[in-house]
Amino acid sequence: MLEKLPDIVGHVLRDRRAGLETLVFNRSGLRVGQGALQVTSLAFADHAPIPERYTADGEGVSPPLSWSGVPGNAASLVLIVEDADAPMAEPLVHAIVVELAAEDGSLAEGAIKSSGHEGQHVHEGRNSYLRASWLPPDPPPGHGTHRYAFQLFALGAGEAFDGTPGRDEVLQAIQERGLASGLLVGTYERPDGSIKVGGPEPATA
Repeated sequence: MLEKLPDIVGHVLRDRRAGLETLVFNRSGLRVGQGALQVTSLAFADHAPIPERYTADGEGVSPPLSWSGVPGNAASLVLIVEDADAPMAEPLVHAIVVELAAEDGSLAEGAIKSSGHEGQHVHEGRNSYLRASWLPPDPPPGHGTHRYAFQLFALGAGEAFDGTPGRDEVLQAIQERGLASGLLVGTYERPDGSIKVGGPEPATA
């Protein structure tokens, strides 16, 4: 949807960004905790561009992720994906997945539900559009490079998440019982005059 905005909008908002300091990873007070989780993807390296396939300009499916270093006393894992460069006060939440098994593991490509894709029945929370699904990267044309933070947290024992939790509920759980954290950053930019080519029309921005 944002690919239809005129380039001038991206230029006007170019210096307006949420910032890395607003990410859950940096606001939780945890950072690493008892240990660092290693988060990687077969689709892109840390701080490297996310392939178009996983964005609103492509198929819009969620990328594959893997992780290791989960503490032995962890009860579950939480994944939250945020855009640190969204032109607003808080990051744009692209996905939340809770109650992941507390062990080294992975999510396959398309594991998180998205427009036209059923996913793999993971326990999803609400993105910023209040939908329990993957919100593909869709930065405004001309706004510059956006950094998408794939943040993974190991949680200690506690009450399970019900329904579709949002960012505030996840942040509170991390602050109360977070044990370790990990971060993978992927980038995406839609340059001036970008025109969407191919792929289904995304239901969200």
